[in-house]
Amino acid sequence: MSVPRILTSTSVGLVTVLALAGCASGAAAEPQQPRSSAPASVTVEDNTGTHEIDTPPASVVALDNRTFQTLSDWDIPLSAAAIALMPETVSYVDDADIVDLGLHSEPDLEALVAVAPDLIISGQRFTQHNEAIAALVPDATIIDLEPRDGEDFDDELKRQVTVLGEIFGKQDEAAELVADFDAAVERAKTAYDGSATVMAVNTSGGDIGYLAPTVGRSLGPIYDILGLMPALEVADASDDHQGDEISVEAIAASDPDWILVLDRDAVFAAETPDYVQAAEILENSEALAGVTAIKEEQLVYMPADTYLNEGIQTYTTFLNDFADALEKSANGEKDSTD
Repeated sequence: MSVPRILTSTSVGLVTVLALAGCASGAAAEPQQPRSSAPASVTVEDNTGTHEIDTPPASVVALDNRTFQTLSDWDIPLSAAAIALMPETVSYVDDADIVDLGLHSEPDLEALVAVAPDLIISGQRFTQHNEAIAALVPDATIIDLEPRDGEDFDDELKRQVTVLGEIFGKQDEAAELVADFDAAVERAKTAYDGSATVMAVNTSGGDIGYLAPTVGRSLGPIYDILGLMPALEVADASDDHQGDEISVEAIAASDPDWILVLDRDAVFAAETPDYVQAAEILENSEALAGVTAIKEEQLVYMPADTYLNEGIQTYTTFLNDFADALEKSANGEKDSTD
């Protein structure tokens, strides 16, 4: 007769311990290493080539107007920045701990060196100083994502925030900015009838400047992004920040159905006693009273801080405003957007 084998709880535990010990004797147990939520470095490509950046960067300097809003919204700490170039709508202007490097016309490069940057985000107005900065802080990585000539402007805006998202571990936030921008583009494309004529202008010091399709400052690329029909095309048009000279008579003769407007002085209104709003210049002009865009109240103004804040968020807002105005027009409503 076989005798049943009965294992008590104590013996089961002993067997388990012995079994584990036997496994351990065959191979030493590997200690578990803590996992980092972000890579120690990231490789990105900008206008000058490929860069490997240690993450998170310890001392960040921001010089590019197109990136201020993004960095601010992502709460990226800065050691120094061109605070003098920031509009009040960017939170960094109230941070006394950030060293102000001043304007691009006379930047304080000694102060930049003093913060020992390991990452400098350059571009737009500061691109001209990249070589001088590189010579002063050779160990720092300079990233320049200014929209490149010959590339689609909308793709360049998206490239900019996408690369910044990789650097700062904000990929999801960058993807959301891109999605919002694409949705605004699609809205405006859908609302535009393909035949209405458009003129883009800027205003400053009471004067009107012509912003040519494709090349014109800020608004020129909108023609290509949305497939707009120009009311007027001028030979040898420039990308000058003041726009090209144009008379109110020339605007009136071209009779645009829509006028898109960049008010260059709006961001400085609080410190400019003689500031004249773009709407007053255009909508109260007797010479332009007969223009379709004026009569039908079909003017769309870029956000007030655009001249110092030309990032993807600004364009998303403007494109949605334009889409709103186009949709209202299609429904027989009148409402200029400013």
